[in-house]
Amino acid sequence: MVKILICRAKQRKRILKKVDQNTKKVALFPVILQVPFKKKQLKGKEQVAYLSRHARRALQMSARKSGIFLRTLLKNENGAPLPVDGNFWSLTHKPEYVAGVVASTSTGIDIERIRPCSASLFRKVADDREWGLVDSDPLELFFRYWTSKEAVLKAAGIGLVGLSECRVVKVIDKKNLIINFRNKNWQIENFFFQGHIASVAHNLCRIKWTLSKA
Repeated sequence: MVKILICRAKQRKRILKKVDQNTKKVALFPVILQVPFKKKQLKGKEQVAYLSRHARRALQMSARKSGIFLRTLLKNENGAPLPVDGNFWSLTHKPEYVAGVVASTSTGIDIERIRPCSASLFRKVADDREWGLVDSDPLELFFRYWTSKEAVLKAAGIGLVGLSECRVVKVIDKKNLIINFRNKNWQIENFFFQGHIASVAHNLCRIKWTLSKA
């Protein structure tokens, strides 16, 4: 009886391990890292260089969580990230936080601090129909739309020149929405933290955020 129970326990462990491995293939692991206080004092090129390195640390953490090994990271002539062994990646960095994400399909990530902005920027980011999709705090919704569209444009390998073609077609709930860009729908997940918002564009079924403070 004891041997049977041990055998069943081992079998269950193997099944759970297999389920975990399969789940990991359809999951996305965006990683956000806080910028240490001393590094926030950096200026100019020195600051940009540090933030870039720190964002790549976040990217490597995301890759490890996904079971992916990243080699040399390259970009095309437009500065868009090139896939590594069929794996896609995206980075973002701001003065207080950086982030990175790796996925088996096209993806993009963006971070912004929620702060006051002009009415002209509201008009640039979305039209009246989009603003009317949900009743929400205007500033939170502005940066939710802004980071979501930026994430989609990164996933598509196109800069902000494509912003006018991005349309929010549905707000699913407080942290998920759908954007259409050039006849393709992208699902976006938003993550609010410490007065900031991060958004990731994906076509996967599960998102697991990591927020690491300095």
